[in-house]
Amino acid sequence: MKDAVLRPDDGVIHPMAGPESYLASFSAKMRAAGLSAPAIRQFQHNYENLLARQSGFIAEAEIQPIETLPSFENIPETGLPGARLLEQAVVLKLNGGLGTSMGLEKAKSLLVVKDGLTFLDFIARQILWARKRHNVPLRFLLMNSFSTSRDTLDFLTRYPELGAPGDLELLQSQVPKVNVTTLEPATWPQNRSLEWCPPGHGDLYPSLLASGSLDRLLGQGVQYLFVSNSDNLGASLDLKLLNHFAVSNSPFLMEVARRTASDRKGGHLARRNSRFLLRESAQCAPEDQVAFQDIERHRFFNTNNLWIRLDALKSVLEKNGGFVPLPLIRNAKTLDPRDKASPQVFQLETAMGAAIEAFDGAGAIVVPRSRFAPVKTTSDLLALRSDAYAVTEDWRIVLAKGGDSSPPAINLDSTYYKNIEQIEEAVSDGVPSLKDCSELIVQGPVRFNSGVVIRGKVTVKNGSAAPRPLPPGEYRDRSVDI
Repeated sequence: MKDAVLRPDDGVIHPMAGPESYLASFSAKMRAAGLSAPAIRQFQHNYENLLARQSGFIAEAEIQPIETLPSFENIPETGLPGARLLEQAVVLKLNGGLGTSMGLEKAKSLLVVKDGLTFLDFIARQILWARKRHNVPLRFLLMNSFSTSRDTLDFLTRYPELGAPGDLELLQSQVPKVNVTTLEPATWPQNRSLEWCPPGHGDLYPSLLASGSLDRLLGQGVQYLFVSNSDNLGASLDLKLLNHFAVSNSPFLMEVARRTASDRKGGHLARRNSRFLLRESAQCAPEDQVAFQDIERHRFFNTNNLWIRLDALKSVLEKNGGFVPLPLIRNAKTLDPRDKASPQVFQLETAMGAAIEAFDGAGAIVVPRSRFAPVKTTSDLLALRSDAYAVTEDWRIVLAKGGDSSPPAINLDSTYYKNIEQIEEAVSDGVPSLKDCSELIVQGPVRFNSGVVIRGKVTVKNGSAAPRPLPPGEYRDRSVDI
């Protein structure tokens, strides 16, 4: 192609003087870092998409909304024997995140979420419960990043019955950041590690291949991969869903849930050219945001709970040179996240769920909200720690009201509650009851306690900068100034 530059203000490629292609530079940098051939080919594909497709946006005019889908409640209980299927299954948790948006500098899965237990405690106990309950050595893997590997493996020594920590790890790749002005590999001599970024969880597929895990699992007779996020403790391996997936002969199945007001900004499922596709918020142009956030138009969101046939995945990988051709997610950042004056860069990422478009015969199924209980913000953490959620016998965290009820919509003032330390201080005297809360808005620094009961829609305001306690008592459908 001609020499070009992508200006951040308009997203259009413009001619410029310079080398015709920087792909060789990127490839050499990745090889020098010891990255695998599939990871390099995946990045090359993404970089070519950056040049050819410019923004990575999926236009509203290109897609069709989905009105109905099969539901968990309507699938039959019958199928292959559960124990036999579990012997052919592996559970993989995505565990590459640091939780930096909440001020964490360690693996997000090590955050205490409920009853003094971390995400990883719950995950380990879910796997061990399933093994004991069904008398099957259910296989288990964690996809760590370079940032989460050490802390995670150290933590897993608490659960020796899971297996040797190193045998449980699938290590995620890393990719170079792209200088926005020149499209060259970004450089930062002050801290070379900042020249790299995670490639998104779409990296799962080339990492499975490059690590040898895919061939090893297939050689052991494993056919069914269940993948979910480590911060979603409602997503345990469900035998009814496993049965359904096995008898369907579908190569790929996405669990989706009905969007609510709190899901407006999250990715949604749609169709394009008769195939399912996943559109994330970063792939939506500003002019399409209204349609993107219309939960009656785009009704279903991806829970990131996926079921994948490993033999079908192997075929797709072989067909495409070791990676799955996924849509580009182009994230504009500063090279040093803590230095807004540092150079502008693109982080080229892909989403694991976007692979639904790459498999012939891929499907989707609507699951209860109980299979989706993630923690992305301190607002989510407050809800999860409260009585709005309960712990099940098999160590899942589910909505206490059960069924397809909705979680409380909580909006905490980001000035005072963005970081873990801030929310910990706010609930140091106890977590309020939120079981019957539909919406809670908190403005200003408020200190809660276990004697507070929130029902319906409540707003709590503190107009001063000094923290003030909310007195114990019941607050129902009202605004409170303290």
